[in-house]
Amino acid sequence: MGAMQTPTLISLALYFILMLGIGLYAWRKSTEDSEGYLLGGRNLPPAVAALSAGASDMSGWLLLGLPGALYVSGLVEAWIGIGLFIGALANWMIVAPRLREQTVSYGNSLTIPEFLANRFPDRAIALRVVSAVIVVVFFSVYSAAGLVGGGKLFAASFLDEPLLGMSPYMAGVVLTAGVVLAYTMVGGFLAVSLTDFVQGCIMVVALVVMPLVVLFDDGVGTVTTTLRDIDPNFLSWFGGLSAIGFISAIAWGLGYFGQPHIIVRFMAVREGGIKTARNIGMSWMFVALIGALGVGLVGRAHVALNPGITLDDPETIFILLANTLFHPFVTGFLLAALLAAIMSTISSQLLVSSSSLTEDFYRLFLRKQASEREMVNVGRICVLLVSVAAIAIAADPDSEVLGLVSNAWAGFGAAFGPLIILSLTWRGMTGSGALAGLVTGTLVVIAWIFSGAAEATGVYEIIPGFAAAWVAIWLVSKVSNGKPNTAVA
Repeated sequence: MGAMQTPTLISLALYFILMLGIGLYAWRKSTEDSEGYLLGGRNLPPAVAALSAGASDMSGWLLLGLPGALYVSGLVEAWIGIGLFIGALANWMIVAPRLREQTVSYGNSLTIPEFLANRFPDRAIALRVVSAVIVVVFFSVYSAAGLVGGGKLFAASFLDEPLLGMSPYMAGVVLTAGVVLAYTMVGGFLAVSLTDFVQGCIMVVALVVMPLVVLFDDGVGTVTTTLRDIDPNFLSWFGGLSAIGFISAIAWGLGYFGQPHIIVRFMAVREGGIKTARNIGMSWMFVALIGALGVGLVGRAHVALNPGITLDDPETIFILLANTLFHPFVTGFLLAALLAAIMSTISSQLLVSSSSLTEDFYRLFLRKQASEREMVNVGRICVLLVSVAAIAIAADPDSEVLGLVSNAWAGFGAAFGPLIILSLTWRGMTGSGALAGLVTGTLVVIAWIFSGAAEATGVYEIIPGFAAAWVAIWLVSKVSNGKPNTAVA
């Protein structure tokens, strides 16, 4: 892969300008008060909400981590995508309509921690503080995963040429963070959602075009034969897959119920738009996942058929194909799709982290009477602070996107998944039960990771974490003395 050519840089520059322009538009439309800055006034069109949820969900792992896993192990890794699709559909059907309604009825809650506090007033302070800490910590890691993707893009494209006085990897991390910061700090939730919509469109086009071009160039029969020559089980759904591996792959879908940057879109969609948003969002996700699987599979065949091509990092197969198969101007568009995947998720995570810091710390403990303008400005400062932490975590060029994402995804899924589902559907849940589930899910995931149990058993940490949190909520709610709220839809 050679250095970026001028047409490629022009394409990327145009993309950056477009994102900043959307940020300025949103700044003029919806940053007068906290509801506008944090939720876009709860008036997102269904299509914008759907693609925003999808684009912020998929992140760089869709174009880096998942194709890289398929490149190494074959079709068996597709079960992660299937599990995610099932989980996303269940999330739209179970959580979305209830969360949209109940966050309004419970004090017009603007954040997930605030909703939990309003839902369980007997444990309001503890729930807001603990959930906000979890949001900020895990999102710092999750945002770092996105910045790693930006760094890998620049490192693979510029090789060893210094940029801005830094290595290409670090320059990519800083530039990606800088552009995201600019439009997120200026335009808030509306800017994030509108840029997500545009980025979602770019992503799905790129994921459809790239595998088709490779198949046309190399031939369907040749690609299939080559993959089977590499490994007879490469195109097998179950080749070498154990029962534990299958369950762990499918279990990725459990994480959807507890991802604050995704479910906050449900809170923001305009009234009556959930069903339409669900249909659009799931259609987009289906096409995007098929494209990502295709990139990994046909990419492995293309490298095998071209001995002159070398690939040191499987997670950069999308970048390699973009640089070697297309005109430089089109390459810029394809790399913009990768940046779109990365930036859409980072911006959503930064904003959710900021909302927790402003609403659940600053307003709660420091300035209860703060004006709306002050809260918006504090939110912008918090976006900056979280991004600095993410840059520090992403500074290691050997970080793996899928590894960082899997840890953060499991943390959120176990901490918030059972909590959100049961708080929306079970009348008998208490504040003590909610707090117990939140803490238990988090601690079990962390212990599972750092004890080495995940590697020793092959069991993805979200499984024990999710189960433990669910049991803790049920058990403590049954034995606690608190009176449960009964206004559950």
